[in-house]
Amino acid sequence: MRRVHVVVTGDVQGVGYRYTMRLEARAVGAAGWVRNRRDGSVEAEIEGTAEQVDALLAWMAQGPPGASVADARVTELHPTGATGFEVRPTG
Repeated sequence: MRRVHVVVTGDVQGVGYRYTMRLEARAVGAAGWVRNRRDGSVEAEIEGTAEQVDALLAWMAQGPPGASVADARVTELHPTGATGFEVRPTG
């Protein structure tokens, strides 16, 4: 299992990024959460197999239509055994 923390910058708020990411995460079977940050970025934690996490990271680098991703900073974390994927309030 693999777990990562990701901060995505660019034009990523107001384009459906979080809700589309939830759909993508559920489609690949990854767990975790996503939320907007007050600085205009999007923050997420993703957990799953290496393949699931890599698939979602690849999607995050592009985002949904209308998004313009400038950067995605990825930090490795220890897996927690999380299940499900949720959109959290802005943090």
